[in-house]
Amino acid sequence: MLPGRGSNGRAAGAGLSRLLGTRTAWTAVGDGEFFCPGCGGDRNYQRLTGHRRFALLGVPVLPRGGTGPVVECAACQRHFGTDVLDHPTTTRFSAMLRDAVHTVALAVLAAGGTCSRASLETAAAGVRAAGFDDCTEEQLAALVEALEADTGRFTGEPCTAGLAIELHEALDPLAPHLAAPGRESILLQGARVALADGPYTPGERDALATVGAALAICSDDVTRLLAAARTPS
Repeated sequence: MLPGRGSNGRAAGAGLSRLLGTRTAWTAVGDGEFFCPGCGGDRNYQRLTGHRRFALLGVPVLPRGGTGPVVECAACQRHFGTDVLDHPTTTRFSAMLRDAVHTVALAVLAAGGTCSRASLETAAAGVRAAGFDDCTEEQLAALVEALEADTGRFTGEPCTAGLAIELHEALDPLAPHLAAPGRESILLQGARVALADGPYTPGERDALATVGAALAICSDDVTRLLAAARTPS
């Protein structure tokens, strides 16, 4: 038998680990709420930095440098890399999704230039389904009128720089956290608003192309999805 193997070797190793080891002293440097991958839900966290030391008989004696930072879940006590904080909480994600659907609906209505009753009803239904339970057709119409009066940015013409900025601000932060079907669903909801009162206008097509770009959907897929939306299911 090789040296150090077998029951005697394992016992010796266990004894040595009790004599010598490494200890980490953690210091809290921040806290907040995050989506815990371990728990699968929103939890409180502490952001920690640590200092490692050699320990003799459990007593730290020699420094070994820093470690971390890490994020510690207050519920499950597990440690994660700080990149977990890039993922929005469930509450924040829901708000981002509501804002995205609302912004897309307003952009398509404004780009269409008419705000027909059918378009308003389709837009309001989509916005309510996204979480704005009290959204009405009248509210959307008033918002579109306010946008058109705001220095003439939205007049039913092809997508202006101001409109593109509005869409990117709402959609860029959301896109990395949505799978492809979720991103396509937002684009298709906008397409349904545009088609509610007839074929796409040039302004609506341009706005929807901007929506697709902000959602990281390639132009070929945008064309395919907009064509599919015209086909009755």
